[in-house]
Amino acid sequence: MEKFVSHGRLAFMALVTAALIAVSLMSLYKLQIVEGQAYYEESRNNIVTTQRVSAARGNILDRYGRVLVENRVINDLVIDEGDLFRDDDPDYVRANATILRLCTLATEFGDEYIDTLPITKSPPFEYTPMSDWQRVFLEAYLRDKDLSPGTTAVELMAFMRDRYKIDNSYTAEETRTIAGIRYEINGRYSRDFNTSDYVFAKDVSMDLITTLMENAVGGFDVLTGFTREVKTEAAGHLLGYTGQIFGEEVEKYTALGYDLDAYVGKSGAELAFESWLHGTDGQARVTRTATGVVTDTVYTKETIPGNHIYLTIDIGMQQATERVLDEYITEENQRRAENNANVARYGGSPSDIEQLITGGAAVAVDVNTGEPLAIASWPTYSITELLTDYESLNQRENSPLFNRAFGAAYAPGSTFKPCTAIAGLAERKIFTGTVIRDEGVYTKYEDIGYAPVCWIYSSVHLTHGDMNVSSALTNSCNYFFYAVGDALQISLMAKYAKGFGLGEPTGIELAEEIGAMTSDQYMQAKYGRDVYAGETIQAAIGQAESMFTPLQLAEYCAALANNGTRHSASILKSVYSYDFSQALYQREPEVLSEVKTDQAYYDAVHYGMHGVVTDPAVGAAFKYFQDAPYSVAGKTGTAQVGEGRTNTGVFICYAPYYNPQVAVAVVVEKAGSGASVIEISRSILDYYFSLRSFTLSLEREGSLLR
Repeated sequence: MEKFVSHGRLAFMALVTAALIAVSLMSLYKLQIVEGQAYYEESRNNIVTTQRVSAARGNILDRYGRVLVENRVINDLVIDEGDLFRDDDPDYVRANATILRLCTLATEFGDEYIDTLPITKSPPFEYTPMSDWQRVFLEAYLRDKDLSPGTTAVELMAFMRDRYKIDNSYTAEETRTIAGIRYEINGRYSRDFNTSDYVFAKDVSMDLITTLMENAVGGFDVLTGFTREVKTEAAGHLLGYTGQIFGEEVEKYTALGYDLDAYVGKSGAELAFESWLHGTDGQARVTRTATGVVTDTVYTKETIPGNHIYLTIDIGMQQATERVLDEYITEENQRRAENNANVARYGGSPSDIEQLITGGAAVAVDVNTGEPLAIASWPTYSITELLTDYESLNQRENSPLFNRAFGAAYAPGSTFKPCTAIAGLAERKIFTGTVIRDEGVYTKYEDIGYAPVCWIYSSVHLTHGDMNVSSALTNSCNYFFYAVGDALQISLMAKYAKGFGLGEPTGIELAEEIGAMTSDQYMQAKYGRDVYAGETIQAAIGQAESMFTPLQLAEYCAALANNGTRHSASILKSVYSYDFSQALYQREPEVLSEVKTDQAYYDAVHYGMHGVVTDPAVGAAFKYFQDAPYSVAGKTGTAQVGEGRTNTGVFICYAPYYNPQVAVAVVVEKAGSGASVIEISRSILDYYFSLRSFTLSLEREGSLLR
C-alpha cells in the first residue's frame, strides 16, 4: 500500500505543535506568574463609572426656518466626589487644597466657577443681595444643618470652617473660596434638593482642562454638554430661557423621568414647549485608569436629542416691530424731556409739563389664521442680557421684564366701538341706515347727575350732527355709541365682546393676562353690585372697567376683518424631529369663536373703519397712510386712565382693505391719543408688505430654511 505521509513530515508537524504549546505556556507563565501581580494591581486601579450622556435640546426657529435658539457643544467640569473625598483623607486636607487649586486655576484662565454662597468674598463677612434662587437654597442649607434662620454670615462662615475642617493656615479669603464650593456640593445633597452632579464650571476653556491634567489636579471630571445660544437680540419675552430643575419643579419633572440636574425651560417658548424640546439623556459605562486615561466606553442607554420647533413669528418682522416701537417712544420721550427742561428753565404752567411714556406694545397677526407674526413690548431685553445681568435688568426703569403685549391689560378706548356697532346691528337695535343726531351732551341720565359729552363737544363745543353707523365709526362719535350701548345694555355688549375674544384667553401657549369686559358678573365679583347705567354707556365707547391686552386687540381686529371668525393665537407652527426627517406636528388654523351676522353689517363697519384712514377731515390716519401703496382700515382709541394722568394711545388696523392679510394693534402708555401712535402701525405695515413677495414664495413652496 502506498504511503501518503512520510515519517519526516510527521516529525516536523510534531515539532511545530510542541513549539506552539511551549510559546503559549511561556506567555501564560509571564502573564500569570511573572507579571500577574502588576496586571492585578492595574485592574484594581481601573475606575469604572456610569456617566450621563447629555441629549441636545431642540432648536427654536421662526416661521421660515431662521434659527433663533440653538445648542453649542461645551465642556463642563463636574466635581468627582469619589476622587475628591477619599477615605485616606478624613480631615479633608487634600480635598480642601484641591478645591482651592481648582478655583485658582479657573480664575487664572478666565473661567467662572459656580459659587452662589451669598456671602462677601472677604471679611467682614456679610450677606450679599440674594436672588430668589439663592435665598431658597440658603434656607434649605440652614434647615438641613439645623441652623437658625437668623444665622449671621459670620456665624455661618465659622460653622463651615469647623464642619469642613478648613485649616487655620488658610487666609480668610481662601477660607471663603473653599467654603463656597463645599456649600455648593453639600447643599445639593440636602433633603430639599438631592441633585446629582455639581457642575463646578460650565463651558470651560481647553487651556484650563489641559493645565489641570498636566498638573495632576484631581477631583473633577470633564463632561461634554450643551449650552443654549440665542441667535437674535429680539423676542426676549417670547423665547424664554432654561435653567436647572429647582424647588417645586422637582416633583413635576422627576415624575416625567428627568434627572434632577437636568436643564428645563423656565419661561417663554422654552417652557411652553418643553415636552417637544427636551431630549432624553443617555448613559455610558466609562473605564479609566488610575491616572484618568479612558480605556473603554460602553453606551448602555441611547441618547435621543430633542425636537425642533418652528414658531409662527417672523423674526424679521419681530425685529422691525421692536425697532419702530423703540424709536417712536425714545424720540417722543426725548422731545418731552426737552420740553420739560425748557419749562423749568423759562417758566410755564404745570399743564405744560408732559409725562414721559412708560411702556408700550405692538402686535401683528395673520388675519386668515390668527398666527402672531410679531409680538413686541417696550421696554424689552435680550435673553443674553437676562442671563448675564438679571439683577440690573430687574431694577431698570419701566420694568423691561414685564411683557406688556399679552401680560398687561389696557382700556381699549374707541377701538371698542366696532364691537358695539356689530352688537347693535346684529341685535337689530340699529340698522345700517339708522341715523342718530349728535346733540353734544347725552342727557338721558342727567336727572341722576350723569350727562356725558361727545369728544368733539368737549374739545371745540361742536357736534357731529347726523350720524349713521359707518360715519359714527369714521368720526368716532361718542354720542352715537352712547345711544347704541344704552339700547343694548351691558349683557349684550359683553356677549359680543366675548365672541371677539376681548377679555378671553387667546390660545397663546405663554402665560397671559386675560383682562376683563365690563359686565354684571365682573362688577358683582369686584364690587358686589351690577353695572350702573353710566358705566354701561361708557363701556360702549371702551371705557368703564373694560381692560384688554394688545394681543387680544390684534386678534379682535383680525376677527373684524374676517367677518367675525376669531382664530387661536397659538405661536407653535410646526415641530420636526431632531434630524428634520419627520414632521411631528403641523399647525392648522383653529377657530375659537364666531360672531355671525349679516354681511351687510360687517361691510358697514369695514367702510367706517376705512373712512378713518381715507377721510382727510378725520385727520391723523389720513396723514400717515395717504401715500401708502396698500389700503387700510383702522380705528383710533384714546383711553382715559384717571385724573392727572396722560391718556393711553391705542390704534388697530388691518390691510389690505379689500383682501385683509394682516392686522396690527398698537398700545402706548401716556401717548395722549390714538392718533399719536398711528405712525408705528404704518412702519410695521410697510415692513410687512415690502417683504411680502419673498415670504409668500416661501409659504407656497413649503420650504423651511435650515
